[in-house]
Amino acid sequence: MKEACGVFGVYAPGRPVAQLVFDGLFALQHRGQESAGMAVSDREMITVVKDMGLVTAVFDERTLSCLPGDVAIGHTRYSTTGPSTWRNAQPVFRSVGQAGFSIAHNGNLTNTADLAEAAGMLPGVVASDSDLVAELVSAAYAPDGADAGSDGDADGRADADGRADADHDLEEALATVMPHLAGAFSFVALDAHHLVGIRDPNGFRPLCLGRLRGGEGADGWVLASETPALDVVGATYVREIDPGEMIVIDDSGPRSVHLFDDARVDPRLCIFEFVYFSRPDSLLYGKEVHGARVRMGELLAGQVPVTADLVMGVPDSGIPAAEGYARASGIPYGQGLVKNRYIGRTFITPDQAARDKGVRRKLNPLKESIAGRRLVVVDDSIVRGTTTRAMVHMLRDAGAQEVHLRISSPPFRWPCFYGIDTPERSELLAATRSVDEIASYLGADSVAYLTYENLVAAIGAPGAGFCNACLSGAYPVAVPPPASKKVLEGALAHA
Repeated sequence: MKEACGVFGVYAPGRPVAQLVFDGLFALQHRGQESAGMAVSDREMITVVKDMGLVTAVFDERTLSCLPGDVAIGHTRYSTTGPSTWRNAQPVFRSVGQAGFSIAHNGNLTNTADLAEAAGMLPGVVASDSDLVAELVSAAYAPDGADAGSDGDADGRADADGRADADHDLEEALATVMPHLAGAFSFVALDAHHLVGIRDPNGFRPLCLGRLRGGEGADGWVLASETPALDVVGATYVREIDPGEMIVIDDSGPRSVHLFDDARVDPRLCIFEFVYFSRPDSLLYGKEVHGARVRMGELLAGQVPVTADLVMGVPDSGIPAAEGYARASGIPYGQGLVKNRYIGRTFITPDQAARDKGVRRKLNPLKESIAGRRLVVVDDSIVRGTTTRAMVHMLRDAGAQEVHLRISSPPFRWPCFYGIDTPERSELLAATRSVDEIASYLGADSVAYLTYENLVAAIGAPGAGFCNACLSGAYPVAVPPPASKKVLEGALAHA
């Protein structure tokens, strides 16, 4: 699975914020590695810089020094709707009237084609959810179409002077558009004088609020996908943005607006934020992710015990659960695999032979720890099974006597349409195979998955709502066919 995107925003009157956005995006780099960008307002102009690649490839000290301003948003991207191109890098900017705004998105809309068709957009006019939403917000700014849809001046700047009614333009335009969106969306947006954060009524993707105290100016405010991005810029965690809530921040501080009917508000945070996507030091539902992952391993040991000599985790997200498994089972914990941290995700490669080679580049066994031993190998999930199968063969070649796979989540059987780029269902290993068939395919002596009940118990957030569609096939928001990230790349679905 590819991670969801990461969004960040900061409002710090009198303080230059470009460096803060850089630090925040760097803390969210794990959520998107295809492109990075930021939009900065100095209260007169909005300047947008974005490009393909990692945060450190897009921004350096010279670039940051050319981004004056005390209001900003930033984004790290993995594509879910729309191809991985510069055009689809975020934030997206629109010059509407004389104010202009910029917006960045984490998630995936499920009614993209219907929205585009209803707006009368020709095929190919927009190529991503964020681009589409920017067009809709532009139209809400200027119903007569004046200046809507422009990308602004050649230097990416928009003059914000001389607009008497600009104080609430962005807020009102967003309030007009948001109730028409379906699916997963956590937005950060800005105009010359405001920072805005929005979370969909199911809260599929995380978004939190933090406070910056003192410094060179007045107190400031920060929005971020995960709490470590608050920590790195010196902000104090305040709370999660509620599902269906819009936060508008200006010199008076944050103000809460609820955009959706109560019937639509149904908290459903993606449960894989706890299993895999979020950093272990993140807080979700008031719980630290690392502790939840350790408890997953502990419960897995009690649920499916096995006689073995060593418990090892698959780097990196399988390690906390492996520690928990070892602690609960009494089997010694040790390192069995070394990860090359400079290698990307192996499932991105185009064919099976390339994937197998990529796995070997990414992981290498510690033979002295493995040879002649019965291993419990703990991982967070199995998607296609490509990496896992190659890893099992690698452990066998290194002399492992037995390999027992223990997975700290239930079987991944259904694709996600809410912001995680997963394969088609036909490519998911567990979609059509029994656990014994999976073990045979992978070459393991046994395979066992954590039950959903134990997964929820490990998280330890009674009453909290989760989306588990990838495990159960029960989608909280309808997914109309055809559901594909390429829905905007060619003809519209209903054209």
